[in-house]
Amino acid sequence: MAKLSQDDLLAQFEEMTLIELAEFVKAFEEKFDVTAAAAAPVVVAGGVGGGEAAQVEEKDEFDVILTGAGDKKIQVIKVVRELTSLGLKEAKDLVDGTPKPVLEKVNKEAADKAAESLKAAGASVEVK
Repeated sequence: MAKLSQDDLLAQFEEMTLIELAEFVKAFEEKFDVTAAAAAPVVVAGGVGGGEAAQVEEKDEFDVILTGAGDKKIQVIKVVRELTSLGLKEAKDLVDGTPKPVLEKVNKEAADKAAESLKAAGASVEVK
């Protein structure tokens, strides 16, 4: 069998459906005793033409960023201490050094709850 170039292989992958491609990846993993978990999404994303079958992944990790302390700085510091395990000095430094992340890589519910608590204390908050 003739050796295929990388471009030839990519052309073949473009013609495959997502199901066929998933089956290929599984067979490849079994044949060579490897795990292509990180490579599979890259191949799938590169193989989808025109974004027809591409699905927008829902974000599941959010960062709560304190953008301003507002007028009630002491209340904001108290809320930051409640949300984190920071001591008084660390929480004060975080509030003084805005914009700073208060929580990182938390779920949507926790991010919204933290943002509401900070806003109720008078802070300006951004959830990314």
